[in-house]
This record gives sequence, structure tokens and C-alpha cells, in this order.
Amino acid sequence: MELVDREQEWSQESTESPIKKNAVVLFHKMTREQYILATQQNNLRNENTQFYPVGIYGWRKRCLYFFVLLLLVTMIVNLAMTIWILKVMNFTVDGMGNLRITKKGIRLEGVSEFLLPLYVKEIHSRKDSGLLLQSDRNVTLNARNQNGQLTGQMTVGAEAVEAQCKRFEVKSNEDGRMLFSADEEEITIGADRLRVTGTEGAVFEHSVETPHIRAGPSQDLRLESPTRTLTMEAPKGVQISAIAGEFKASCRKELQLQSTDGEIFLNADTIRLGNLPHGSFSSSSPSSAGPRQTVYELCVCPNGKLYLSPAGASSTCQSSSNICLWS
Repeated sequence: MELVDREQEWSQESTESPIKKNAVVLFHKMTREQYILATQQNNLRNENTQFYPVGIYGWRKRCLYFFVLLLLVTMIVNLAMTIWILKVMNFTVDGMGNLRITKKGIRLEGVSEFLLPLYVKEIHSRKDSGLLLQSDRNVTLNARNQNGQLTGQMTVGAEAVEAQCKRFEVKSNEDGRMLFSADEEEITIGADRLRVTGTEGAVFEHSVETPHIRAGPSQDLRLESPTRTLTMEAPKGVQISAIAGEFKASCRKELQLQSTDGEIFLNADTIRLGNLPHGSFSSSSPSSAGPRQTVYELCVCPNGKLYLSPAGASSTCQSSSNICLWS
């Protein structure tokens, strides 16, 4: 703008004098030459400038396309495997396969196998089926306290069922009555009746305390000690009765009936003492060789031994007392 203004001023002044007119023409020539030179230099610079391409070309581009294609194939394979796994494992919104997740917990249907320990609070079966726990070796149930210490254990094995706890109890399902309990001190059986159906009966290594022993209906009661003695003791008495049958006591050696302070009372219509020894005496009367003796006199030795002596008009125990010398 300044150059144009100056040209206008010089053009106005050129009308006034020829010297100024020549100066204006010379100025125009100089400015045109400078412009031409400037434009020529700019063209030369533009021609000499080198353009470098921007981006990835050549083998780098091919490698990039190859890796992108490989990544795409891997993604497709992973997606196909994921869909296949979801289909095979039967994944649903409620759970996986036979495993269903409910509000009350986890519901597992069918046969299931656990390879590692299972920690649960409660296990129960369906209402229309039972609960089966099966193992190739042992089934062990452990109970622990808050500190992780073992307080109870139950093991079901091939040879035995073992329970380790402070107290083992079996209760009735109806009223919760104690049926069986065992601890370190005693074993309690709370059932109304204890029935032993084995052919060998019940074996007790130590004493047995019971208020009543009774056999089943139409069955015999037998108490036997095959190799040792059988002892029944009671501070107020031992009573043995057979209401509709007989009472029999037999032994190989002595049968002793002993009463320390009382008496031995035999009450029966007939009392028989079999296999008593017979004493004999010699009589000087000729009638001694009469018929066979059928009446005997019961005699007692000083040591308490009983024997029979032929009855006579008077006591014959003194005459046949030689039998007491043999005992």
C-alpha cells in the first residue's frame, strides 16, 4: 500500500516536473526486476525441494497385514471354542449343567464327583429320593471349631465305621428321646428293649448290672460261662423262680447252699435225696435175715454228711456210724 501511495504521489509530482517523471519510471523498472528475481529464486527452491513419503510401505506393510490377519483368525478360533464350551457344559443363566444356583444355595442333580475337599454348611437330598455318599476308599466327615481344630470325625471305611468325638448320641426321630449314648465314662441304652439275636448271645468281659433279665416269648433264658464261674450277687437277695416249670441246678463237683445268718428252707410236698450212701449193721437176732429192707433212717455225720441206715425198732444210726469214718 505504501508503494502504491508513493507511485501515486510520484505520478502526481511527475506532472509537475520531467525530472520526477524519469525517477518514477526508473523506480518501476527496479521494483519489477526485484520481483522477477524473487519469484525465480522461489521457483528454484521449490524445484530443489525433495518430498519424503509418509506411512508404511514394502515388506513392513505386508508383515503388518499378516499379523492383523493372524490376530483375526485367533479371535475367531477363540470365539468358536468359547461357544463350543458353553454348549458342551450347558451353561445357562441359572447355572452350569446339573448345577443350578438358587436363592437357598446350590442345587446339584445327578451323580457328581468331587476331587478335592468339599466345605458346606448343609447337604440334603430331594424330597422324593435319598442321599447317597459314595467313595472308592473312605468317606470321612470332619467337624472343626472356630480355631480350625478337629472336634469330631466320622469315617466309613471298607472294614469299619469309626466315630471320634467327646460324646456319641442316637436319638429318636419322633420325640427326640435318647436311644443310645456313649462317652469315655459310660454307655447308655435308652430303648425300651435290648434284643440280641446272635447265635452266641452277648459277651461281657466285666460285670453286668441290670434290674431284670428276661427271655423272649416261648424262648429259654440261658446264662453261661464256658471256662470260668458265673456269679450273681445282690445285697438284698437273689430270687430265681419258675412259675410253670421246674428249676434245675447241676454241677460236676460240690453244690453248696450256704446261709450265714438265716436258714435254708425247703418247702415241697415231696423232698427226695438220691444216691445217699447206705449204712449197715450186724444184728444178733435170728430174725435179722428177713425180707429186703425198704425203710431207712436218715442219719447225719458230725461233718454234716447224710447217709441212710436201715430202720429198726430204735435208732440204728449209732450202729452204722462207721460210714462217717470214710468221709
